[in-house]
Amino acid sequence: MRFTRGMASLTRSLMTAAALAALPLSAARHLLFVGSYTGPKSEGIHAFRYDDATGTAEPLGLVAKSTNPSFLAIHPNGRFLYAVNETDQWQGKPGGYVTAFAIEPESGRLQELNQQSSMGGSPCHLSVDPTGRHLLVANYGGGSVVSLPIQPDGRLRPHSFHSKHTGSSVDPARQKEPHAHSVTLSPDNRFAYVADLGTDRIHAYVFDPAKGITAPKPRIDGRVAPGSGPRHFAFSPDGRHAYVINEMLCTVTAFGHEPATGRLSEVGTVPTVPAGTDRKGLSTAEVRVHPSGKFVYGSNRGHDSIAVFSRDPATGALKPVEVHKIGGQTPRNFTIDPSGDFLLAAGQGSHDIRVFRIDAATGKLQATGERWKVGSPVCLRFLPLDKAP
Repeated sequence: MRFTRGMASLTRSLMTAAALAALPLSAARHLLFVGSYTGPKSEGIHAFRYDDATGTAEPLGLVAKSTNPSFLAIHPNGRFLYAVNETDQWQGKPGGYVTAFAIEPESGRLQELNQQSSMGGSPCHLSVDPTGRHLLVANYGGGSVVSLPIQPDGRLRPHSFHSKHTGSSVDPARQKEPHAHSVTLSPDNRFAYVADLGTDRIHAYVFDPAKGITAPKPRIDGRVAPGSGPRHFAFSPDGRHAYVINEMLCTVTAFGHEPATGRLSEVGTVPTVPAGTDRKGLSTAEVRVHPSGKFVYGSNRGHDSIAVFSRDPATGALKPVEVHKIGGQTPRNFTIDPSGDFLLAAGQGSHDIRVFRIDAATGKLQATGERWKVGSPVCLRFLPLDKAP
């Protein structure tokens, strides 16, 4: 019986691959790039050709060798991709670095353009501003944020701004110093927000599209409960609310956001795991707002699940819908595809990506059966093929 099921699964996989291979390029409308931690299972960045009509994909394999490209960002013009290299040494000196790549759209191959220092250890997150002129990077080690100008040819210039956080919080093991974990631009491109796990703050900065980050703006910072450990941060489509997922307490905090001033004001906090769950050994990772603005999703590592919330568009408050097990291990990252119909969860521990259909009415998830093997996936990024050069 086990052999029969295995043959059936293999047959379905071969049929899917054959069907995708027969499709014209225009039918598979996106490239999906996958960042990883390098080691026995991965040597860098992988890619898939993705069809958002069916939630299926054709593997393109390893498209660039790179050291620990744990988070990726794609330039608005679709021609360039940027990866943090989560290390503590570059060119014989302490600190991590960032690599710029040119994208070859037919094959998904990446050609390295250049590298620049991230001005801190273990860079773990990055964002390209919508004008495509600046790359912002968060360094976990030491807790800092840096702004790197982007040249017209996609190459990175040395930093134009660098700010190192100060402070600590209540957990002596993990919060004795700052740990910047993400950097996110406001929808109007006027402010940058850095979630810092070590200080339990969302640090705010003034952003100028012509200059990059120019100065901290502490009076509009967001704060979470002591010991929360804020990690990743996401805005609602209308820009009136924002959400931070708290790694250490397994919660999501909703904020009101005043576009005119950039000020964050807490709305409320909800757990990402069911009531009564023993949180020892558990942590959260990614947070996403559905393109419709109706739902918010967060990932639980250890519990190996995606928490689903409905969102009140007037207040931004969240209401639990379900906590859905992914079937894989360690969903460090996940994404919602451009159609809004599918959620793709990266199982870092199970070395795979699993696909779930999103119920448009409730936000609930249903496994499609799609499972793509890839070593240690930790970041998923889509590129529309109509944007590719």
